[in-house]
Amino acid sequence: MYITLEADYAVRITAELCKADGRLDAKTLSDKTCVTLRFSLKILRKLVSAGLVKSFKGTQGGYMIAKSPKDITLRMVIEAIEGTYCFSRCLQPDADCSRGASGNCPFQDAFCDITKMVSEKLETYNFAQLNDAGEVTDEKETLEK
Repeated sequence: MYITLEADYAVRITAELCKADGRLDAKTLSDKTCVTLRFSLKILRKLVSAGLVKSFKGTQGGYMIAKSPKDITLRMVIEAIEGTYCFSRCLQPDADCSRGASGNCPFQDAFCDITKMVSEKLETYNFAQLNDAGEVTDEKETLEK
């Protein structure tokens, strides 16, 4: 299983905005994250709607992070793109069991536990930590060259 490409790109864009000292235009973000401009704009709209990013119009416009990087978690970014994380569609409130079961079944209970575990883990990673860890990796790679 993988997160979608859109969620992966949203993580990249958010990380780049967290590193920026101010506003970045969409083209610069696109270039720095290796995400097409069109897809970057789509993702940025969702991040703005979720309150994670601010957008500014005009010649001095662009995008900037709306919260402190320490207050933005991986879960927040992924769910801004994907919606609430759920391991199985059978956990959706309006879902019908494709196996014909009624009430909770052992699979649904297991899927619920997995959903809770993954959601809680995603909540433990914030962009201040992740960007700090990334800087260490970048320095290590530079030293090895």
